[in-house]
Amino acid sequence: QVQLVESGGGLVQAGGSLRLSCAASGIFFRINSMGWYRQAPGKQRELVAAISSGGSTNYTDSVKGRFTISRDNTKNMVDLQMNSLKPEDTAVYYCNANVVTGFRPPMDYWGKGTLVTVSS
Repeated sequence: QVQLVESGGGLVQAGGSLRLSCAASGIFFRINSMGWYRQAPGKQRELVAAISSGGSTNYTDSVKGRFTISRDNTKNMVDLQMNSLKPEDTAVYYCNANVVTGFRPPMDYWGKGTLVTVSS
């Protein structure tokens, strides 16, 4: 089994910053991509940012220039630095990892989520 545990959410004023972290643990061969998704009340879950095992990144347009995703492959961790936060960034943020656990296709695993609230 693979577990993803997020930390770093909280309440911040608009214009402020937060840093989310996610640590993967368990028994697995390799982690492919890692990423952060978010789900605001009444909305579908959406990809915020993702990073490949080689370090290639992609971001949803609304966070480009404000958020930065990074990972430490030695620690199986992925971080999301969020700057210039806006009230519309308020959501539950979920960590995601695409993991190779055995001689079968890679599977997606999810954390339980961490709430980010941005006040105006």
